[in-house]
Amino acid sequence: MVAGLCRSLRDRVLDRCIGVFPCLADPARRSNLVLRAALVMLHLVYAGILFLFDGGLIEKTKKEPWYTALYLLLWIATLVQYFLTAGSSPGYVIDAMRAVNERNATYRRAPLASKQPASSKNGSLLVAVEGGSGTNSQGSNAISWAKLVMDMYPPGTSVRSFTCSYCHVEQPPRTKHCHDCDRCVLQFDHHCVWIGTCIGQGNHCRFWWYICEETALCLWTAIFYVTYLKENITRAWWKDVIMIVLLSFLSILFIFLLLLLLFHSYLVLTNQTTYELVRRRRIPYLRGVPERVYPFSKGVCRNLYNFCCFRTNIYTFEPLPTPLELEEKLRPYTFLDVLKCRCC
Repeated sequence: MVAGLCRSLRDRVLDRCIGVFPCLADPARRSNLVLRAALVMLHLVYAGILFLFDGGLIEKTKKEPWYTALYLLLWIATLVQYFLTAGSSPGYVIDAMRAVNERNATYRRAPLASKQPASSKNGSLLVAVEGGSGTNSQGSNAISWAKLVMDMYPPGTSVRSFTCSYCHVEQPPRTKHCHDCDRCVLQFDHHCVWIGTCIGQGNHCRFWWYICEETALCLWTAIFYVTYLKENITRAWWKDVIMIVLLSFLSILFIFLLLLLLFHSYLVLTNQTTYELVRRRRIPYLRGVPERVYPFSKGVCRNLYNFCCFRTNIYTFEPLPTPLELEEKLRPYTFLDVLKCRCC
């Protein structure tokens, strides 16, 4: 009886909230909003309890306001970076395909348009193919999406082998269909539950900066908590219990974030994705590649440059490396290679 009344009351409240906020009608979107609210609340709890309990921090703030100001600036920057990452596009194949199709339509309407980059109607989206294969965005002829993608695979590759069975679109290399987003994502890394979206070509850099800022914020907050416990460990036991519990959870969170940051830094330096590293033997175009070869790596410096200076309005496709390129990557480094910065 009581359970039925509680369920009925919950359904009424939920229906009323959906009436005020229609976006809550979607269960996936509703769960994303709950997770984002929980993350913001977690940040507020840690910072709020710190300033509420630690009188010494308030006194230090009066003497050295810049120190606390820097902490609060990092706190705000972390949340801003979180929402920027959550609201960014990971790079959907359907958007890139639409940009190519609109460029082709523009080319057919006006011959002069063939001299312009592949762009959408407002010129905000560009498509570029790295290397010599495929068609560059600066190409002078219109080319279909299927032909553009096919040129990035070895000759003789069947179209069925790189056509998504869910979206029914041709997938460029390094693309995977995300079942949570129900879309194909360029350079798919993983679907992040806390972010509420996929991590791919379009937002991997923002995601790295977010976990970097979050790791720094966890470390700084833990230093504040340890300092408080050293100075006030015997004054109020209930405050100490709360601080110790929060510090224990924060320590676990810091270790997880630090390992995640190091892992993604390794992926950036070698131009890999989490999906390619974990499912390497199941991905058709990586099955024949030796384990210690990074097929898409262009050297540490070039990988860092492409990752950090990536423009969100450009979709970059990477053709599969040729056997000669793989053989060159497999060749061990010599002292002369180091002098010539081959690894860079």
